[in-house]
Amino acid sequence: MQIVHVDMDNVLVDFPWGVEQLSEEIKKEYEGELDEISGFFSDLPPVDGAINGFRELSHHYDTYILSTAPWGNPSAWTDKLLWVQKHLPEVGHKRLTLTHHKNLTHGDYLIDDRAANGAAEFKGEHIQFGSEPYKDWESVLSYLLP
Repeated sequence: MQIVHVDMDNVLVDFPWGVEQLSEEIKKEYEGELDEISGFFSDLPPVDGAINGFRELSHHYDTYILSTAPWGNPSAWTDKLLWVQKHLPEVGHKRLTLTHHKNLTHGDYLIDDRAANGAAEFKGEHIQFGSEPYKDWESVLSYLLP
């Protein structure tokens, strides 16, 4: 069975929505380092179509969640686990990998919105979420599903 890794931030988790909810004071205090805000990751909503999309992929692929957690924010590591337990309890169980080197993971596909943290060097196919032709979950699923 082929392996698919799915990034969390901006692919499964709506990071921009969370930024919009922050006060101007917090945005200014953490300017350029918003992912360093303690507790920020746990309450973010899913990206439209992400939960159903991940579940659907899980019927056809060996599917994992691959994400980077900020080094200076230990709560983010726990928050990301709690997010998966809340939103993908059955299909995400023990399928979360947190790494700063995504290129070291093995797989056929990586769905990620950026080329950072080793995504550009991933040995399989990098599907850049949010770009043409993979602008949303519907387009990703139409590409990957039979």
